[in-house]
Amino acid sequence: MSYGGEADDLLVTSRRDGDAPQSDQILVLIRKGDYKLTQTTTWNTLGMRGTCSPGFKMSGSGSIDQIVPGSFADASAQTMVTYSHILWSAVWLGIAADAFSRASTYVRAEARKTPGTLPQSAHRLAEVAVLLQTLRNHVTTEATEFDAVMQRPHGMEELLTIGWALRMNNLKVAASELAPRIVHDALQIVGIGGYKNDGKFSVGRNYRDALSAALMINNDRIYAKTASMLLVFKDE
Repeated sequence: MSYGGEADDLLVTSRRDGDAPQSDQILVLIRKGDYKLTQTTTWNTLGMRGTCSPGFKMSGSGSIDQIVPGSFADASAQTMVTYSHILWSAVWLGIAADAFSRASTYVRAEARKTPGTLPQSAHRLAEVAVLLQTLRNHVTTEATEFDAVMQRPHGMEELLTIGWALRMNNLKVAASELAPRIVHDALQIVGIGGYKNDGKFSVGRNYRDALSAALMINNDRIYAKTASMLLVFKDE
Protein backbone atom coordinates (compact mmCIF):
# COMPACT_ATOMS: atom_id res chain seq x y z
CA MET A 1 0.00 0.00 0.00
CA SER A 2 1.88 3.05 -1.26
CA TYR A 3 2.13 5.64 1.52
CA GLY A 4 -0.76 3.94 3.30
CA GLY A 5 0.59 4.83 6.72
CA GLU A 6 0.59 8.54 5.83
CA ALA A 7 -2.81 8.64 4.11
CA ASP A 8 -5.85 10.38 5.51
CA ASP A 9 -8.38 8.22 3.65
CA LEU A 10 -7.98 5.04 1.61
CA LEU A 11 -9.37 3.99 -1.75
CA VAL A 12 -9.71 0.24 -1.43
CA THR A 13 -10.17 -2.13 -4.38
CA SER A 14 -12.79 -4.76 -3.56
CA ARG A 15 -14.84 -7.43 -5.25
CA ARG A 16 -18.35 -6.15 -6.00
CA ASP A 17 -19.87 -8.75 -3.69
CA GLY A 18 -19.08 -12.10 -2.11
CA ASP A 19 -20.12 -14.07 -5.21
CA ALA A 20 -18.51 -11.81 -7.81
CA PRO A 21 -15.45 -13.00 -9.76
CA GLN A 22 -12.14 -11.41 -8.81
CA SER A 23 -12.17 -9.32 -12.00
CA ASP A 24 -15.46 -7.61 -11.04
CA GLN A 25 -14.02 -4.91 -8.80
CA ILE A 26 -15.14 -1.60 -7.35
CA LEU A 27 -13.50 1.21 -5.38
CA VAL A 28 -14.54 1.95 -1.81
CA LEU A 29 -13.57 5.11 0.08
CA ILE A 30 -12.64 4.28 3.67
CA ARG A 31 -12.25 7.35 5.87
CA LYS A 32 -9.61 7.85 8.53
CA GLY A 33 -10.91 6.63 11.86
CA ASP A 34 -13.02 3.94 10.19
CA TYR A 35 -10.13 1.61 9.40
CA LYS A 36 -7.22 -0.05 11.15
CA LEU A 37 -3.83 -0.78 9.57
CA THR A 38 -1.43 -3.41 10.83
CA GLN A 39 1.95 -3.17 9.09
CA THR A 40 3.28 -6.57 8.03
CA THR A 41 6.48 -5.71 6.12
CA THR A 42 9.03 -2.90 5.88
CA TRP A 43 10.17 -0.87 2.88
CA ASN A 44 13.91 -0.41 2.45
CA THR A 45 15.08 -0.20 -1.16
CA LEU A 46 18.08 0.70 -3.27
CA GLY A 47 16.19 3.57 -4.85
CA MET A 48 12.56 4.02 -5.95
CA ARG A 49 11.84 7.24 -4.11
CA GLY A 50 8.61 7.44 -6.11
CA THR A 51 6.87 4.91 -3.90
CA CYS A 52 6.93 3.56 -0.37
CA SER A 53 4.90 0.38 -0.24
CA PRO A 54 5.21 -1.68 2.92
CA GLY A 55 2.63 -4.39 3.43
CA PHE A 56 -0.43 -3.81 5.60
CA LYS A 57 -3.40 -5.76 6.82
CA MET A 58 -6.42 -3.48 6.65
CA SER A 59 -9.77 -3.81 8.34
CA GLY A 60 -12.49 -1.19 8.20
CA SER A 61 -16.11 -0.35 7.56
CA GLY A 62 -18.28 2.42 6.16
CA SER A 63 -21.67 3.25 4.68
CA ILE A 64 -22.88 2.15 1.27
CA ASP A 65 -22.56 5.67 -0.15
CA GLN A 66 -18.77 5.35 0.18
CA ILE A 67 -18.77 2.95 -2.78
CA VAL A 68 -17.47 4.87 -5.80
CA PRO A 69 -20.01 4.67 -8.68
CA GLY A 70 -19.03 2.55 -11.67
CA SER A 71 -16.44 -0.18 -12.00
CA PHE A 72 -12.83 -0.13 -10.91
CA ALA A 73 -11.81 -0.84 -14.50
CA ASP A 74 -13.42 2.39 -15.70
CA ALA A 75 -12.06 4.45 -12.81
CA SER A 76 -8.60 3.02 -13.42
CA ALA A 77 -8.63 3.85 -17.13
CA GLN A 78 -10.07 7.34 -16.70
CA THR A 79 -8.00 8.48 -13.75
CA MET A 80 -5.41 6.22 -12.15
CA VAL A 81 -3.60 4.89 -15.24
CA THR A 82 -3.67 8.14 -17.20
CA TYR A 83 -2.63 10.40 -14.34
CA SER A 84 0.04 8.05 -12.99
CA HIS A 85 1.64 7.31 -16.37
CA ILE A 86 1.80 10.97 -17.36
CA LEU A 87 3.04 12.02 -13.92
CA TRP A 88 5.63 9.23 -13.70
CA SER A 89 6.88 9.98 -17.21
CA ALA A 90 7.22 13.67 -16.39
CA VAL A 91 9.22 12.82 -13.26
CA TRP A 92 11.49 10.47 -15.20
CA LEU A 93 11.95 13.20 -17.81
CA GLY A 94 13.05 15.55 -15.04
CA ILE A 95 15.54 12.99 -13.70
CA ALA A 96 16.97 12.47 -17.19
CA ALA A 97 17.10 16.21 -17.92
CA ASP A 98 19.01 16.81 -14.69
CA ALA A 99 21.56 14.14 -15.61
CA PHE A 100 21.93 15.66 -19.07
CA SER A 101 22.46 19.10 -17.52
CA ARG A 102 25.27 17.74 -15.34
CA ALA A 103 26.88 16.07 -18.34
CA SER A 104 26.61 19.33 -20.30
CA THR A 105 28.33 21.21 -17.48
CA TYR A 106 31.11 18.63 -17.51
CA VAL A 107 31.64 18.88 -21.27
CA ARG A 108 31.77 22.67 -21.14
CA ALA A 109 34.36 22.48 -18.37
CA GLU A 110 36.43 20.12 -20.51
CA ALA A 111 36.14 22.46 -23.48
CA ARG A 112 37.51 25.37 -21.47
CA LYS A 113 40.65 23.38 -20.72
CA THR A 114 41.54 23.16 -24.42
CA PRO A 115 40.12 26.23 -26.23
CA GLY A 116 39.48 25.67 -29.91
CA THR A 117 39.38 21.88 -29.55
CA LEU A 118 36.11 19.95 -29.37
CA PRO A 119 36.18 17.48 -26.43
CA GLN A 120 35.66 13.84 -27.34
CA SER A 121 32.67 13.73 -25.01
CA ALA A 122 30.88 16.50 -26.94
CA HIS A 123 29.83 14.11 -29.71
CA ARG A 124 28.21 11.74 -27.22
CA LEU A 125 26.49 14.69 -25.55
CA ALA A 126 24.95 15.59 -28.90
CA GLU A 127 23.59 12.05 -29.21
CA VAL A 128 22.07 12.21 -25.75
CA ALA A 129 20.44 15.53 -26.62
CA VAL A 130 18.46 13.71 -29.33
CA LEU A 131 17.20 11.14 -26.83
CA LEU A 132 16.24 13.81 -24.32
CA GLN A 133 14.30 15.79 -26.93
CA THR A 134 12.52 12.60 -28.01
CA LEU A 135 11.48 11.88 -24.43
CA ARG A 136 10.42 15.48 -23.79
CA ASN A 137 8.32 15.57 -26.95
CA HIS A 138 6.61 12.29 -26.08
CA VAL A 139 5.68 13.37 -22.56
CA THR A 140 4.55 16.83 -23.66
CA THR A 141 2.44 15.46 -26.50
CA GLU A 142 0.52 13.00 -24.33
CA ALA A 143 0.03 15.46 -21.47
CA THR A 144 -1.27 18.09 -23.91
CA GLU A 145 -3.56 15.58 -25.59
CA PHE A 146 -4.96 14.48 -22.23
CA ASP A 147 -5.83 18.09 -21.41
CA ALA A 148 -7.57 18.37 -24.80
CA VAL A 149 -9.50 15.12 -24.30
CA MET A 150 -10.81 16.33 -20.94
CA GLN A 151 -12.25 19.42 -22.66
CA ARG A 152 -14.20 17.42 -25.23
CA PRO A 153 -17.89 16.59 -24.60
CA HIS A 154 -17.29 12.83 -24.66
CA GLY A 155 -13.74 12.90 -23.38
CA MET A 156 -14.33 10.54 -20.46
CA GLU A 157 -15.62 7.89 -22.87
CA GLU A 158 -12.56 8.38 -25.07
CA LEU A 159 -10.35 7.51 -22.11
CA LEU A 160 -11.99 4.06 -22.04
CA THR A 161 -10.97 3.18 -25.61
CA ILE A 162 -8.25 0.73 -26.61
CA GLY A 163 -6.53 3.47 -28.56
CA TRP A 164 -6.10 5.63 -25.48
CA ALA A 165 -4.94 2.68 -23.37
CA LEU A 166 -2.28 1.93 -25.99
CA ARG A 167 -1.07 5.53 -25.91
CA MET A 168 -0.67 5.44 -22.14
CA ASN A 169 1.07 2.07 -22.23
CA ASN A 170 3.46 3.28 -24.91
CA LEU A 171 4.20 6.46 -23.00
CA LYS A 172 5.03 4.58 -19.82
CA VAL A 173 7.35 2.02 -21.39
CA ALA A 174 9.04 4.58 -23.63
CA ALA A 175 9.73 7.00 -20.79
CA SER A 176 10.84 4.28 -18.39
CA GLU A 177 13.32 2.91 -20.93
CA LEU A 178 14.60 6.19 -22.35
CA ALA A 179 15.20 7.89 -18.99
CA PRO A 180 17.71 5.33 -17.63
CA ARG A 181 19.41 5.20 -21.03
CA ILE A 182 19.90 8.98 -20.94
CA VAL A 183 21.20 8.85 -17.36
CA HIS A 184 23.56 6.01 -18.27
CA ASP A 185 24.92 7.95 -21.23
CA ALA A 186 25.37 11.00 -19.00
CA LEU A 187 27.38 8.85 -16.61
CA GLN A 188 29.56 7.65 -19.48
CA ILE A 189 30.25 11.27 -20.39
CA VAL A 190 31.06 12.38 -16.85
CA GLY A 191 33.05 9.26 -15.98
CA ILE A 192 34.03 8.18 -12.50
CA GLY A 193 33.05 11.56 -11.05
CA GLY A 194 29.43 10.66 -11.68
CA TYR A 195 29.64 8.03 -8.93
CA LYS A 196 30.33 10.55 -6.18
CA ASN A 197 27.53 11.14 -3.71
CA ASP A 198 27.93 14.89 -3.97
CA GLY A 199 29.28 17.37 -6.45
CA LYS A 200 27.90 19.02 -9.56
CA PHE A 201 28.65 16.00 -11.79
CA SER A 202 27.12 13.31 -9.57
CA VAL A 203 24.37 11.25 -11.24
CA GLY A 204 24.26 8.34 -8.80
CA ARG A 205 20.91 9.37 -7.36
CA ASN A 206 19.50 9.86 -10.86
CA TYR A 207 20.73 6.41 -11.87
CA ARG A 208 19.10 4.60 -8.95
CA ASP A 209 15.76 6.35 -9.40
CA ALA A 210 15.69 5.94 -13.18
CA LEU A 211 16.47 2.21 -13.08
CA SER A 212 13.34 1.59 -11.03
CA ALA A 213 11.12 3.17 -13.69
CA ALA A 214 10.70 -0.04 -15.70
CA LEU A 215 9.53 -1.86 -12.56
CA MET A 216 6.70 0.53 -11.64
CA ILE A 217 4.57 -1.24 -13.12
CA ASN A 218 6.79 -3.92 -14.68
CA ASN A 219 7.21 -3.23 -18.38
CA ASP A 220 6.86 -6.91 -19.25
CA ARG A 221 3.29 -6.83 -17.92
CA ILE A 222 2.51 -3.71 -19.91
CA TYR A 223 3.99 -5.16 -23.10
CA ALA A 224 1.84 -8.28 -22.61
CA LYS A 225 -1.32 -6.18 -22.25
CA THR A 226 -0.35 -4.07 -25.24
CA ALA A 227 0.23 -7.17 -27.34
CA SER A 228 -3.23 -8.55 -26.52
CA MET A 229 -4.90 -5.21 -27.33
CA LEU A 230 -3.08 -4.86 -30.65
CA LEU A 231 -4.67 -8.13 -31.80
CA VAL A 232 -8.10 -6.47 -31.80
CA PHE A 233 -7.23 -2.81 -32.24
CA LYS A 234 -8.06 -1.12 -35.56
CA ASP A 235 -6.43 2.29 -35.99
CA GLU A 236 -8.96 4.26 -38.02
